[in-house]
Amino acid sequence: MLVKKTEPFYFPGNETGCLLIHGFTGTPMEMRPLGEFLAKKGCSVLGIRLAGHGTKIEDMNRMIWQDWSNSILDGWHLLHPNTSQVFLIGLSMGAVLALYHASILPAAGVVSMSAPYQFEPDPRLKILPLYAKIIPYASKGESDWQDPDADETHFSYDLYPTKGLIELSDLLKNMRAALPDITAPTMLIHSSQDIGVPPHNMSKISRALGTPVRDVQELLLENSGHVVTRDLDKDLVFEAIHQFIQDTLESLP
Repeated sequence: MLVKKTEPFYFPGNETGCLLIHGFTGTPMEMRPLGEFLAKKGCSVLGIRLAGHGTKIEDMNRMIWQDWSNSILDGWHLLHPNTSQVFLIGLSMGAVLALYHASILPAAGVVSMSAPYQFEPDPRLKILPLYAKIIPYASKGESDWQDPDADETHFSYDLYPTKGLIELSDLLKNMRAALPDITAPTMLIHSSQDIGVPPHNMSKISRALGTPVRDVQELLLENSGHVVTRDLDKDLVFEAIHQFIQDTLESLP
């Protein structure tokens, strides 16, 4: 059963489609403010719910990364027939999925927010499969929210599902392999205050992209934590994404 206010959302609009993808343990709620903003600008917006999210944490430990990939493909096939261009826009693991699928789908452009390139070094990663059998859930650690009100109203699972972390690691491997195959215009957004996914991940992704340098934009924020779509810089993020979409559409032949 879905947790209240974590449902997917769809706002019909013009022929510019925006597929919004939330993060690991999160829900469409964290993408909804951006979705509402883009809908007011005329875009057709679909905010999907990734498999195993927005229900109960036990569901995530039953997922494999291909289940999350299939959630993207389902959303694409719902949105694409009603639009002429689709932008893939993701946050955190949603950004990883957006980048991966930009290598295999004819996306007009891709926006990656707070995306990891790989896990930060941790000796526990070597024994994660064994660890997951003994300890199914792990602490999320320190919060990096800069807006306490947004933190108070945010919903995500309180813990990390350890089997889900293994699947996320596999997804990251596939994303890294796919980055050179991405040629669509790409916007990368990260915050200098992100604790969970440090900002150096943005430059690693940027260097690995197959997209021509002239078609890659980077935005480094100063006043947000990891969830940049709901933290203090959200208005700057929304405006920058809309401008990126407009600039990309104007450059199409």
